[in-house]
Amino acid sequence: MILSAQHLTKKFPGVIALKDVSFDLKAGEIHALCGENGAGKSTLIKLLSGIHPYGSYEGRFEVNGQEAQFRGISDAAEAGIAVIYQELALVNEMTVAENIFLGCEPRRLGGFVDWPKIYREAKVLLDRFKVDLDPAARVGSLGVGQKQLVEIVKALSKDSKILILDEPTAALAEHEVLILLDILKDLKARGMACVYISHKLDEVFAISDRITVIRDGSSIITQEAKTMTKAEVIQHMVGREITDLFPRRASQPGSPVLTVQGLNVADEQGGSRLHDISFELRAGEVLGIGGLMGAGRTELLMHLFGAWGKRLSGHVALGGRSLDGLNPSQILKAGLALVSEDRKRYGLVLEQEIGFNMSLSSLDQFSRLGFVNRNQETVRNQEYFKSLRVKATGLEAIVGRLSGGNQQKVVLGKALMTGPEVVMLDEPTRGIDVGAKLEIYELINKLTAEGKAVLLVSSELPELIGMSDRILMLNEGRIGGFFTRAEATQERLMEAAMGQQATVGV
Repeated sequence: MILSAQHLTKKFPGVIALKDVSFDLKAGEIHALCGENGAGKSTLIKLLSGIHPYGSYEGRFEVNGQEAQFRGISDAAEAGIAVIYQELALVNEMTVAENIFLGCEPRRLGGFVDWPKIYREAKVLLDRFKVDLDPAARVGSLGVGQKQLVEIVKALSKDSKILILDEPTAALAEHEVLILLDILKDLKARGMACVYISHKLDEVFAISDRITVIRDGSSIITQEAKTMTKAEVIQHMVGREITDLFPRRASQPGSPVLTVQGLNVADEQGGSRLHDISFELRAGEVLGIGGLMGAGRTELLMHLFGAWGKRLSGHVALGGRSLDGLNPSQILKAGLALVSEDRKRYGLVLEQEIGFNMSLSSLDQFSRLGFVNRNQETVRNQEYFKSLRVKATGLEAIVGRLSGGNQQKVVLGKALMTGPEVVMLDEPTRGIDVGAKLEIYELINKLTAEGKAVLLVSSELPELIGMSDRILMLNEGRIGGFFTRAEATQERLMEAAMGQQATVGV
């Protein structure tokens, strides 16, 4: 046993985050930690990694048989514990190599940083873990998934004995997930112990030896993974049985509301990124958009919203009205809303309250002569707060302190409060638990039942198939295939995403 925690309890003002949690980890083991957002997983990680220092909690935990009395994260690192958090801790202005060795740069005589060695060793590490990135690339120029891979390599570069991973694949494409799982299997074979936190149960069962479920701050069950089923894990997580993971209700699509014709778009450097994209989105329909990382999914949504790229040719119309040349504010008022993939960067003001964030895009509804009617604003915010079932003390709660699933609900509420006809959802369930996912799926059903239309970008093929009426697959900025729900299989979608010949549907 390399790590053992007994009867851990962690309290915050008005909240008990952990209640009598016991957990252990063996050398050479991958131990999965499952639970809904807000169940206490992140609090447990912060306690084990020294963020919540010794003396701020009840109970005890040991590393290699010795009681851990960490005063900070440096103590945990010295004890051999490395953590990859769901929230990335990279410096965008620095290169990949500089980020990997940040704080532990190799030095020459005289204390000067050995820059050639940094880049040389970074290349060795990237090659060793099969991560295809340029060590000299600026991290700010990378996508979310690529940044996650840098974070992983950075953690693995240290001589750690325990690796804790918090939703490490949330932003990764399918082929990158396979790379990571291979890396972890290799580390396990070398004797490293891993705590693996993920809402993706396929990964959990593919890689873990044991599974511990936490619900409402308490450890519910620890069991060998091979003796459990996904349905059992979900039932322990949410406290009830869930029979349908993708509850898409049949819809009767109406007339086209969003029309995209011959779209060709260049990036900021002038390089062509989207090529001849054409499609129609009908009222009451969910059009899924898939593809490998870098295929242009996020760029397409950002461009439709007027926030990215230079239009070379093509036209976009909403309800028969041209959106060509409009900025995001004008497009939002026209009835097209975007829920971004990176909710923390583009969707929320983390230091502000729920109410501030939820009405941020709709202030003109409550304003007259430049003054905001706070009573009207609060009433409207409260409606969405209740209907979306945000788990928080109230509208005054700070958004940055909410779980990922509840932050996502606030972003959704902000978009829906504008009264859109079309809602574009870019990875809306990334990094949230199965219970919160189901609530978002039901919200999608509610929107389409009201005659709204949804563009749904997802990296998870089962989600794409389960929640879409039609699916458009992108390959390197081009349409790789178009499928009806009946035509879609994971194999056919992947073929289209990789540019292989695919049957084109209607």
